[in-house]
Amino acid sequence: MASATASEFKNESDLVFSDISSEAWREYHFESGAKVRIDSPQRLNVSDSGGHRIFDSQGLSHYVPKGWIHLIWETKPGLPNFVR
Repeated sequence: MASATASEFKNESDLVFSDISSEAWREYHFESGAKVRIDSPQRLNVSDSGGHRIFDSQGLSHYVPKGWIHLIWETKPGLPNFVR
């Protein structure tokens, strides 16, 4: 599957998305022990309720609800560790 480009990100909502393409991956850990890993995240919106909407490089859209207890990510070499 080809990687999605920034021009392929179509946001027709009123939501504001931040560029998090410096991350190689991010992983959410839940109290139950469940984990959600997203490779090559590109855009992030954090809702007022705490949920995360993420667009990845494969063109997939993810929603991770509030309730995770730990979020970990790895940045791509030479890029910022924190952007949002």
